[in-house]
Amino acid sequence: MRIGEIAALVGVTSRAIRHYHHIGLLPEPGRLTNGYRAYSVRHAVLLARIRRLTELGLGLDEVRDVVADDAGRELVEVLGELDADLARQEEEIGERRRRLALLMAGPVNGRRPVSPALAELLGATPATDSPTATKDREHLALLDGAEGADEIFGALRPMAEDPSVLELYERLDALATASPDDPRIAPLAADMVAAVPAGVLDAIPSGLPSDLPSGSGFAEALLADYAPAQAEVVRRMMAGVAARLNGAAR
Repeated sequence: MRIGEIAALVGVTSRAIRHYHHIGLLPEPGRLTNGYRAYSVRHAVLLARIRRLTELGLGLDEVRDVVADDAGRELVEVLGELDADLARQEEEIGERRRRLALLMAGPVNGRRPVSPALAELLGATPATDSPTATKDREHLALLDGAEGADEIFGALRPMAEDPSVLELYERLDALATASPDDPRIAPLAADMVAAVPAGVLDAIPSGLPSDLPSGSGFAEALLADYAPAQAEVVRRMMAGVAARLNGAAR
């Protein structure tokens, strides 16, 4: 193969190949009588390996070390590893396409793609123009992809489908301009804690600290996203959920 052919086959540029030759990352192939480089299958495999490693974020010095380790291996072993890499890419692309299909099945907007589990949860929530409900959905999106998130989203489904939850959001909206000592705070926080399904507690990792609102950077950032009285409700709700969780663990 000539340089243009191997470049097209592997998915890199001829310029990149020449650079790899220049820094000694890719060995120079033999040349034909007309002076053109003649690349073999081994060169293509090595070049594909280099491309894959750089896509994974490795620097060229790190790639050089990996490639050096590959030099003593059988070609079939390297090909097998490349095939496994391609299989992982295929799976990732399939997951992206599934997320895209979920987005295309519903209203198209500017929000980022979400996991199927979160998409199903959001699809079950009744329509509302509540500002705090919108904020709640944004916070769920931050949780998307975290360990155990799918289980939590599934456990939240009964709560999302409960129309009475909208009344809780309305009460929280009403505190947008209230003071942090408003008498409505305590009963609302208690009602919100009671509304959390028991299945959610089962899905949360064990050992959640009872001082989560003050002991977690994420929690502090979340609270800062609310007006003072609303933040106090959310803080008390988080503490109440943590207490329920730790009580259930005893």
